[in-house]
Amino acid sequence: MRKHSKDLIYPIIILGLVFISTISCKKDKKNDTPSPTLSTTVTDYDGNVYHTITIGTQVWLVENLKVTHYRNGDTISNIIDDNAWSYPSIGAYSNYNHDSNNVNIYGRLYNWLAINDSRGIAPAGWHVPSDAEWSDLVNYLGGLYVAGGKMKESGTAHWSSPNTGATNSSGFSGLPGGSRAPNGPYGGIGENGIYWSSTDDGIGNAWYRYLSHLNEKIDKYSGGVEAGYSVRCIKD
Repeated sequence: MRKHSKDLIYPIIILGLVFISTISCKKDKKNDTPSPTLSTTVTDYDGNVYHTITIGTQVWLVENLKVTHYRNGDTISNIIDDNAWSYPSIGAYSNYNHDSNNVNIYGRLYNWLAINDSRGIAPAGWHVPSDAEWSDLVNYLGGLYVAGGKMKESGTAHWSSPNTGATNSSGFSGLPGGSRAPNGPYGGIGENGIYWSSTDDGIGNAWYRYLSHLNEKIDKYSGGVEAGYSVRCIKD
């Protein structure tokens, strides 16, 4: 009788361990968040190297765009003069405060004419995300009121305090590259990250997304195509 009971106990224990292991695996899978795939890299025309991250069904670059040439090798104009920047007839970029030391971390700022140029500023196989693609990312991360925190690089190494809600749990590693206003002045480095979409709003402006050090939202606005904002590319 004792032997029979003992024989029954072992299978029960084994089944229990399998059940616990299964539940544990499911729980871990549910709590998984994507991390940058640092072994996967993309190189632009200038030789700048970017890392990638998969978020949901999308694949994004982890760094802001730095390129100074279109995909076919044509030069993107670097406009320094404020008046020329205010009335552009061509795509252009600028370095924040005209200081190339800002480029390595924050990338360059581009007007929307460069975004909309058929020669393409993204590396081959990549493009500037449409408004719909930005919306897909935001929705996947829980909506506009919380997605920004999941997208911002955490801490205050590059973001100004308090960098509210920043966890970077998505691996997007959003950075506060600031902007260049349509009339030329720079502002916001360390405080906001502003990213163009490739979609115009139908009335002469274009849609962009806005991250702030003061909250965990990601806001959507449309603005003048003369403005200089950061660019983050998405895979075709």
